[in-house]
Amino acid sequence: MSENAQQKQSKVEAEQGEEPRDVPHALIKLIEDEGLKVGDRLPPELELVQRLGFGRSTIRETLKTWESMGVVSRNKGAGTRLIAEVARNTLRVALTIRHEAESLLRMQQVRRPLEIEAVRIATRIATQDQRRVLKARAAELIAVYEAGEDWRPADHRFHKAIYEATGNSLFDQIIAQIMKCFHDIYETPFGKPHLGQETIPLHLPLADAIIAGDEERAAELSARIIDMVCDETQKISEECDA
Repeated sequence: MSENAQQKQSKVEAEQGEEPRDVPHALIKLIEDEGLKVGDRLPPELELVQRLGFGRSTIRETLKTWESMGVVSRNKGAGTRLIAEVARNTLRVALTIRHEAESLLRMQQVRRPLEIEAVRIATRIATQDQRRVLKARAAELIAVYEAGEDWRPADHRFHKAIYEATGNSLFDQIIAQIMKCFHDIYETPFGKPHLGQETIPLHLPLADAIIAGDEERAAELSARIIDMVCDETQKISEECDA
């Protein structure tokens, strides 16, 4: 990154203070700072990339979300125009939550079949040593959860044990990359670092099913865990719209 680009990025981060560094917040701040009103055109995407310090695909995803919400209109010839009022104290929370929800749901749609397939394979071919490791990881996760501590690192180790039991390192690499794309933007989606906490008790029976070689039970539990996170995400988005 050039020195000028670094200076611009540092300036944006400094202006945002303690708020999460994400595209919806940055765009709303730019609209407010520029005094843009309904009917005004936003800067072109490339200019937004330079001014805000985000990738073009990430900015484009946000603008597509705003378009679906009726906040902007996008036309190849006319550019992107505001068709609804945007203000920090009115739409900021709604826009951010909707964007986070849609991003998370898309990530889970891609992750779901990979996660279930990894569980199926692990159930079929895991070695005895790998099954013992998985049992230990599940016990660790439940202990941390019941102690009221941050269970996310233990959850990561649990799922990594499943991927390792498949004998295919691509499961770990691909799923980790999918999740990284989301968490690079939202470290704590909806301001909830423990989103999906209600799924944690299901991880022990999931481990038991894999260890017992019950493929259908393991796949069903894996799908339920992801579906519960999606349902929680959808509920938060709908509550924001209400």
